[in-house]
Amino acid sequence: MSTFQERETGRLSSEELETFHRQGYLVLPGFFRPEPLLERARELVSNFDVSLHPMTKFTTGDGGGGGGGGEDDGQDHVGDRYFLESGDKVRHFFEEGAFDPVTNRLVRPLDRSINKVGHALHVLDPVFSQFSFQQKVVEVARSLSVHSDPKVLQSMIICKQPSIGGAVPPHNDSTFLYTDPPSALGFWFALEDCSASNGCLSFLPGSHRWPKLGDTVGGRGTSVTPRPRDDGKDDLLGPQRGVNKRFVRKDPINPDAGTHFEILSEDEEAVWDDQKAVVEECPAGTLVLIHGSVLHKSEKNLSERSRYIYTYHMIEGDESKAKYDSKNWLQPTEEMPFQSLYRQ
Repeated sequence: MSTFQERETGRLSSEELETFHRQGYLVLPGFFRPEPLLERARELVSNFDVSLHPMTKFTTGDGGGGGGGGEDDGQDHVGDRYFLESGDKVRHFFEEGAFDPVTNRLVRPLDRSINKVGHALHVLDPVFSQFSFQQKVVEVARSLSVHSDPKVLQSMIICKQPSIGGAVPPHNDSTFLYTDPPSALGFWFALEDCSASNGCLSFLPGSHRWPKLGDTVGGRGTSVTPRPRDDGKDDLLGPQRGVNKRFVRKDPINPDAGTHFEILSEDEEAVWDDQKAVVEECPAGTLVLIHGSVLHKSEKNLSERSRYIYTYHMIEGDESKAKYDSKNWLQPTEEMPFQSLYRQ
């Protein structure tokens, strides 16, 4: 008999808010019932016409990735419209280890070869759309009060396939969804149990802020101006960090030009420290909130169990407070602008 206890409301307590602002992330077990989403995710992973697919592999590279999925350094996506034009579609990306390195043919069943499905599930898929804009999520966003007009973008199913699900190196999400000032916030939903053996998240708590009394890593960068908060937390915890690089299109109007990292500062971010990092195992049904500047990563799935999750991000939609950059890899289209969470 299941002992799952679902959280009734998305309103966050003062203790939960304090934890999020102190650590840069918050783990909320029992936030949702995972079975319907996992069932739908497996359907999407298994049922698509592979004959029409360019067999695009998805690698994490050195850059980590938005939402824990792992955007690579752009080298494997140069000229790849399949990736760069996926923001208003539902597209499939293969695990790098699913192919024979000599023949470049799949060596695993299709449903155990997909790395992720994205990036417009929150708009185009009825199950994930209804889930993404539910009232409980609205309550979470209102409780956090970090956005006046949160816009939802970059939704993904990430599979972490058994034994080949790739590691994602340390990164922060604002690198991939850059606004000025940074405003990205990740919503990460565990559809299956996430453990150290199948690639759960690890965080460097507090890496989204500069300590009040100086920093042992390096001097403060000047690439961004942190937005002050109204509740005095900046005085208590230190100002928010920015990012030191951005993942951008080489030519904003030509997807065939490819992508690369644009350096903003050499010293804006913290350095990953395994001694201070925290491994966050969590059961299915957990929501993890991820500040856009906090460093996090996940290891390779070494187990025989998959690690399905669903994730998307929010940014500040009020352009008087934060501006989304036209060089970002993900761009809204006329047919599908970024969706406002509060107007649904």
